[in-house]
Formats: sequence, structure tokens, C-alpha cells
Amino acid sequence: MSSAVAIENLGITLRSFHLSQITLAIPAGDYFIILGPTGSGKTVLLETIAGLHRPQQGRVLIDGEDMTRVPPEKRGVGFVYQHYALFPHLTVAENIAFGLRLQGVGRKEAMKRVHEISEMLHVAPLLSRRPGKLSGGEQQRTALARALIVTPRLLLLDEPLSALDPATRENIQREMARIHRELGTTTIHVTHDFEEAIALGKHVAIMHKGRIVQAGTPEDIFRRPNSEFVAQFVGVRNVFPGEIRTDARGGKHLAIDSVQIAVVTELSGLAHGSIRPEDVILADHPIKSSMRNAFRGKITAIANKGPVAYITVRIAAATQQQGPLDVISMITSRSLTEMALHEGKDVCIAFKASAVHVF
Repeated sequence: MSSAVAIENLGITLRSFHLSQITLAIPAGDYFIILGPTGSGKTVLLETIAGLHRPQQGRVLIDGEDMTRVPPEKRGVGFVYQHYALFPHLTVAENIAFGLRLQGVGRKEAMKRVHEISEMLHVAPLLSRRPGKLSGGEQQRTALARALIVTPRLLLLDEPLSALDPATRENIQREMARIHRELGTTTIHVTHDFEEAIALGKHVAIMHKGRIVQAGTPEDIFRRPNSEFVAQFVGVRNVFPGEIRTDARGGKHLAIDSVQIAVVTELSGLAHGSIRPEDVILADHPIKSSMRNAFRGKITAIANKGPVAYITVRIAAATQQQGPLDVISMITSRSLTEMALHEGKDVCIAFKASAVHVF
């Protein structure tokens, strides 16, 4: 049965590493992503929830029951590590059935459940193989089957897709989403990949230096970051410090040196503005639209990423005493070719006032 999870003011010190004041509420049946850079504490938090570390302060609750001092094997938690931790001397079937053996489930019942879960995870043809004969995707499915066969109250996934090639990773993402829809197991998934978080997460928490710095829906995190760190981490790319000013008509602008960006906000004074690069329209001619922010500039850098390209456009300052403003736009590689864009070319950019998130 799916379980709700509550983490209350959790704190733990492991040698020189600290988790501080971690508080999260994860609804039953949620697919919850913990997202953050390497070294931010994601795996330590996951292992503490599993019972592998004992916190110095705070509590871990599952369905309202305090599990903080309960040993790992009694928490009803399934755990899939980054490198799967399959037993090399056991077959796929024996690996999947391992948890049932520990629970004392009889061989006949265990094999029945192995075949059921292996069909769901598309590893039934592999049951007689050993892990060394499996691809990365097959190992991942096997590890997931081993964790799910014991019907855990909570499933913990530690960077489960990081060792896979891009095509396999995308396929496994779809499989994991399907399995979650079918089983509804409360899942906490740790990753540093924000595209993975968007594809799978119902809710997301961002970790940085042992703390939760923002939590919410993917839309909250990626459209409305609450700090410069979060904005940069989730790929906003355009983050500008400035000052909110009000014009004679009551409109708000973010003043960045001599550049005035129209914004929609209730804030005033010093603030930051962030604009996702896909919200910045780029053209090689003046853009006719109702967008309140339109500027001319010169391309100073092009980063071609295959399907898309990031174009840095420098908007000149009004005076030599004031600095220019670099704005990054994301376009398709086809548009890059069709517009014959190159460094030094004059272009126009535009974006809506509502596309600027102010914090």
C-alpha cells in the first residue's frame, strides 16, 4: 500500500558533511524528485530515510508512524542504487526473488510473483541469465523488479538512470512512469538531471549544500525559481540583478544599468529577474508583436547543442559608463541554419513582461 512520508527538521552530520533542517511532506502515491548538484546531500538524505544513517535531530515518519529509530529491514522500503547492486552469482530470477526469500515466502509463491513482476518490467525472457550478461537497461529493470516485488510502502531510487545511454534512459523513463501509474507506489527519486525531473516528478525539491532551498511542482521550480542558484541550476540561463522601478503610468520595470525590462510584479527595490531562454524570441528583422520587451543586439556567442542552439545576444548600453546586457535565446538548429546566424550578426530579440520572473 502506498504511504505518505514526512521529514521533520532532519539534521545529520557524517564526518565533514551536514544535512540541516530538512523538512518535506510527500503525499501517498507521489512521484517525488530530489534534485541537486553532486555533493548537495541527495544520497545521504535518501539513505537516512531508508534507515542507513541515524540523524542527530528530527524525525522520519511513514503514514504518521515515527520510523527514525526503526531498522532498515523493518521500514518496508525498497531501494535501488545508482549501480543497481545486483548479485553477480545469482540469476535474474534469483536476484528478483531475493527479498521474498528474506521474508520467508515459499518457493512456489515466490516464483509466481517473480513471473508477474518480470512480465510487468519486460525482463521475463532474461530470468535465467546472470547480471554480467545484461545491458544497462536490463540491469536497471531487474533492480527495479527486485525492489518492487516485496510490495514496499516506499520506493527509493538513487540516480537510477545515470549509467544509461540517452536512448535507453528515455525508454526507461517511460517505463518507470508507466509502472508508477499502474502500482501507485510512493517514490522518492534522486537525480541531478532536471530534464529527468520534469519527465517523472509530480513534485520536486532542490537541494544545495545539505539544505532544501526550494520545493514545489516542476512548474513552480522551473518557471518561478526563488534564488539565483535555483534559476541557474534548472537552466534559466538569463538571471539579472537590478532594481524595480515604477514609470509614470504605473508600469513596473527591472532597471539593469541602462536597460529597462518591463515586468509584472508586486515587488519593489533591489531584485533579480530570470527569463528562460526558450521564452526569448530571436529574429534577423524587427519583431512585430505585442511583447513589451523588444531590443536590438549583436550575437556574441553560439552554443550548438544538436537539436537546439543557445544564442547570446548583447544589448548595447546607452553610455560607455554602463555595461551591456547579454541575453540568451534558445532556437532550433534548423532556425540557426535558415537564418544564417553567426557571431557579430545584428539581430532582434523580444519577450513578454510576464515571461520575466522577479524574485
